Amino acid sequence: MTILITGANGNVSSTLLRSLDSQDVRALVRDPAKAPEGVPVAIGDLDDPASLTSAFEGVDVLWLLTAMGPQAPHQSMNAVWAAKQARVEHVVRMSAIGAAYDAPTRNGRLHALSDAELAGSGIDWTIIKPASFMQNMIGAVNDGVLYGANGDARVGLIDVGDIAEFAAHVLADPAPHAGRTYTLTGPASISLHDAAAEVGATYHPLTPEQAYEAMVQGGLDEWLASMGAEYAAAFSAGWGDLTTTDFADVIGRQPRTFAEFACDSM
Repeated sequence: MTILITGANGNVSSTLLRSLDSQDVRALVRDPAKAPEGVPVAIGDLDDPASLTSAFEGVDVLWLLTAMGPQAPHQSMNAVWAAKQARVEHVVRMSAIGAAYDAPTRNGRLHALSDAELAGSGIDWTIIKPASFMQNMIGAVNDGVLYGANGDARVGLIDVGDIAEFAAHVLADPAPHAGRTYTLTGPASISLHDAAAEVGATYHPLTPEQAYEAMVQGGLDEWLASMGAEYAAAFSAGWGDLTTTDFADVIGRQPRTFAEFACDSM
C-alpha cells in the first residue's frame, strides 16, 4: 500500500512522516530541494492540477492537508479530483475543529466546503478535526510571558504528536475508518492561565484586536492574522471548551496532557 503525504514540511505532516517510516510513503513537494530528508518524493503543486497527474500515480491512500488560507478549498478540490482520476482508494483529510457552514471563523467555513466535497466524491474518506495545538502555546511565550487572546476561557488543546499518531494509525489501515469524522482534543480543557503555569510563565491577556495587531507587526500575513483574531474571539466565548474520547477510542490510550507536553518541551 502506497501512502502520499501532502503538507510534508508542516508541523503535523512532518511528524506524521516519522510515524510512518515502516510504510511505503511518498511526500508531495513542489520543490525537491525542500523535500523531507530520507523520504521518497512526488513532485506536484496542489495549486496546479496538471502537476498532480503523475504525482498521484500508484497511490492507494492520500493524506490531505492544505495550508490555512483562502486558497485551501481550491487546493483540496484539485487533490480530490486527482485522487479520483488516479483511483486512490481512500483519502484521510485533516480539517479543523468545529468546521461547519455556521462556524465562527472563515477557516472553519472553508473547511466545511472541502469536507463536504470529499464526502461526496465517491472515494472512501476519513476526516480528522483536531483542536488547537499545544505547540502554539510554546510559540506564544516570550521572556516568561504567555501572550494570548482567549480570555479566561478553556480550550481542549492537543499535542501535534498525538494528531500524527492518530493519523498514522488510520492511514495504515483505513478501511475500518471509512466514512468517519473524528474530533481530536486533549484529555481536558485548560485555560491560558493553566498553560502559563505549566511552562513557568505568566499569562498576559490580549484582546483579539490587540492579538491581530501583534501578529501583523510580527510579519504574519494579514489573512492568517485575521484568522487568529477570529479564533481568539470564538475561544474567548467558550467555543473551544470541549473534549472528546475519539483519540482514546481509536488508539487505546489517553492523549497527552498539557503538563506532560510542557515537561517534555521546556
